[in-house]
Amino acid sequence: MLPALAILAAALCFSTTGTAQALAGVDASPLAVGAARIVIGGGILGLLALVRRRPTPAPTGSRLSTAALIAIGAVGVLAYQPLFFLGTRENGVAIGTVVALGSAPIATGIVDAVRSRRLPSPRWMLATAIALAGVVLVSGVTGGAVALAPAGLLASAGAGMSYALYTVCGKALIERGWDSTRVMGTVFGVAAVVSLPVLLVAGASWLGTPNGLALALWLGLVTTTVAYLLFGWGLARLSAVTVSTLTLAEPLAATLLGLLVLREQLTPVSALGLALIAVGLAVVSAPSRRRQEVPDATAPA
Repeated sequence: MLPALAILAAALCFSTTGTAQALAGVDASPLAVGAARIVIGGGILGLLALVRRRPTPAPTGSRLSTAALIAIGAVGVLAYQPLFFLGTRENGVAIGTVVALGSAPIATGIVDAVRSRRLPSPRWMLATAIALAGVVLVSGVTGGAVALAPAGLLASAGAGMSYALYTVCGKALIERGWDSTRVMGTVFGVAAVVSLPVLLVAGASWLGTPNGLALALWLGLVTTTVAYLLFGWGLARLSAVTVSTLTLAEPLAATLLGLLVLREQLTPVSALGLALIAVGLAVVSAPSRRRQEVPDATAPA
C-alpha cells in the first residue's frame, strides 16, 4: 500500500506543473522553463546522490551498460521537459498533461518488455486499457469540441516516451542494487549539468522577476525534488509498468486543476473519461498491494 501511495503523492506533485506555469504567466519558452526546473531540482537530487554514494557491487562488464542506462535516463529527463510544456502550451494544461501521461504507460510497457523480455501481466493490460480509454475521452479527440494542435499532440506523446525511458532505466539501476535516491539523483544530476548551458542559451532573464523565480522554485523543489524522491522510493518496490499506470493520477488532478483554477471546459464525455481513468487506477492498485504484502512481512526491521 505505501509504495502505491508514494507514487500517487508524487503524481499529485507532478499535477501542479502545467497550472503553475499558466498562473505565473512568465515570458519564457518551454525549453527555458524545463531547463530551469531540472537545473534546480536535478541539482538538489544530484547533491543528495553524492551524499548517499557508496560502492555498489556489479557484475563483470556491466560498467558500460550502467553508464548507458544513466545516459539514456538523463536524455529522457531532458527531453520530457520541453516536450511536456510545449504540449500544454499548444493544447491546454488538461489535454497536454492527459496525452503526455496517457501515452506513458504504453511506452513504458513496450520499453520494459523489450528490456526484460517479459510481457506485462494481463491485469495491468486491462487496467491500462481502461485508463487509456478514459484518456482518449478526456483529451477531446473523439468529441470534436476542442480544436487540437497536431504539433502539441506529438510533443505530449514524445513526453510520454521520454518518461518511459527514465522510468525503465531507473528501475534497471535499482535492480542492480542502487539506492533509489542515488538513482534519481544520478540521472537528474547529469540532466541538470546538461540543462545549465541550455538554460543560458534559451534565456534566463525571466528568473529575475518575482513570478519567474517563484515558478522555477516551485517546479524545482516540489515537482522535481520532492516528487522524484517519492517516485524513486515507490519505483524500488513496484514494477515500472505499475508505476507508469499509477501516475495517471496526475492527469486526473491536472484536469481538475485546469477546470477549477484555469476555467478550462469539460464536456460530459470528458467527465466519463475521468471516471474510467479512476477505475483503471483502482484495478492496477489492487495487485500492487497484494504483491507487496509478502516481502513487507518478511523484511528485516
